[in-house]
Amino acid sequence: MKRSGFGVMIGLLGLVKPLAHIMFLCVTFGAIGFLCAIAITVLGGELILTTLGESYFQLGFKSICGIVLACALLRGVFRYAEQTCGHYIAFKLLAVIRDKLFAVLRKLAPAKLETRSRGDLVTLITSDIELLEVFYAHTIAPVCIAIVVSLIMSAVIGTFHVGLGIFALVAYGVIGYILPVCLWQKDNKDGLDIRNKLGNLNGFFLESLRGMEETLQYNGTEKRLDEVNEKTEEINGLQHKIKKQEGWNFGMSGFFVSALTLCMVGLNIYLKSDFQTTLLTTLMLSSSFGPVLALSNLSTTLTSTIASGERVLDLLEEQPQTSEIYEGKTPEFTGAKVENIDFSYGKEQILLDVSMELKKGQMVSLTGASGSGKSTLLKLFMRFWSAESGVVSVSGENIDEIQTKHLRDMEGYMTQDTDLFQGTLRENILLAKEDATEEEMVVAAQKASIHDFITILPDGYDTKVAELGESLSGGERQRIGLARAFLQDGDFILLDEPTANLDSLNEGMILKSLHEAKKDKTILMVSHKASTIGVADVNYHLDGGRMS
Repeated sequence: MKRSGFGVMIGLLGLVKPLAHIMFLCVTFGAIGFLCAIAITVLGGELILTTLGESYFQLGFKSICGIVLACALLRGVFRYAEQTCGHYIAFKLLAVIRDKLFAVLRKLAPAKLETRSRGDLVTLITSDIELLEVFYAHTIAPVCIAIVVSLIMSAVIGTFHVGLGIFALVAYGVIGYILPVCLWQKDNKDGLDIRNKLGNLNGFFLESLRGMEETLQYNGTEKRLDEVNEKTEEINGLQHKIKKQEGWNFGMSGFFVSALTLCMVGLNIYLKSDFQTTLLTTLMLSSSFGPVLALSNLSTTLTSTIASGERVLDLLEEQPQTSEIYEGKTPEFTGAKVENIDFSYGKEQILLDVSMELKKGQMVSLTGASGSGKSTLLKLFMRFWSAESGVVSVSGENIDEIQTKHLRDMEGYMTQDTDLFQGTLRENILLAKEDATEEEMVVAAQKASIHDFITILPDGYDTKVAELGESLSGGERQRIGLARAFLQDGDFILLDEPTANLDSLNEGMILKSLHEAKKDKTILMVSHKASTIGVADVNYHLDGGRMS
């Protein structure tokens, strides 16, 4: 859903509710601080009038100097208080937003995140959120302060003449609202383009780093560098355009401030105001443009901020493919079944009228050509995706009625590509069961035929793993994934190509472990290997999305 800039700001404002009392203090301190600054300029004019013997407020030279000094001190104090409150709100909310985003990512994973660039997600949860600091610390409060100060000063100027007060209010509206809106509309699209293109560039960089060996092997470095430069130049071009517009915006703001100040002088002449009224009201107007001028100068900064806010709000409002079930049935595992399942990714039909039954104590193999829907069927059992029609059931219960945590506890799932995290081998295996004993971990590693390899390493299970497990081979990463599945000890084990990257010796040891484990479990294996199919009790084959 495409939002207007105003709609994005309303959405971001909704997140401020828990800190509304701090925001009130921030606005109050800011308004008083600006009024003190305005008072200094106005009292300077009064000092001139006093020197000329035409004092308006009849305060006296010493009194004026004392008040000016007090206003100067108070201006500093209240400015500091305003900034402290504003930044407290900003950094507190950024922490809250990050927490909300990670909670949303957990709900959206894996279905809604499979097609999203990881680089774009990194940009969103880092730099996009950081940009919101500008909105919360330097936009919300200034807007409120500008409104408060403008109303107060319009009323004060109106005490000299109603017409002057109305003109002041119009002038504040031109500088603080009409001008920023007109200038911001020009930059809005460019700001969103920059944020999206930056996310794409980050994704391209991550992809380039992961594929560095292949790029070097096939002499693709120059082409890759040219693509990086092309994407960078595209972003630089947009940034240059925005910076150019920013300079124009500052110039326009300055012009309108000067023009409106001269108009105030002209209006006083038209109304035949005396010298004191003309001087003081002109000084009041010119010195009180500060709050609304800040809004006008924010228009360019808001371009990127609003774009980031829209991306953050879009993710926060994204609905998961399958909602987590917190209160549902918790049956004991007795088997699993799919009945007349249809499923498609967009317009691409993947599964069509598929049915299969898996009984407890069975080892079942699932074969088929690449893209036939084998991995998709495992994801349906995990309830990562929901079938369009038909029923997926575990223990005779529709999985849409089973508590999600209980379902995942019953199921052990190993993907074709095992992801490892920076940390030790121990931490990566214990991911499946954090409170497992040393003995349980070792037994799981032995079943996965990875224990002997780990023990010959200098630090054993405390060996550090490089980012994305790059320090391990594909077969070693796969066996770590199997160790996790064995350690979780679910009653329904789902394995996607569990021995694809293994030699015959390790494959034989793992198949033996799986055969022994099937006694009180159900094991479903996606595989192309004849050796794996040969140990299965039941074989199913998918062909063109249909079971054969």
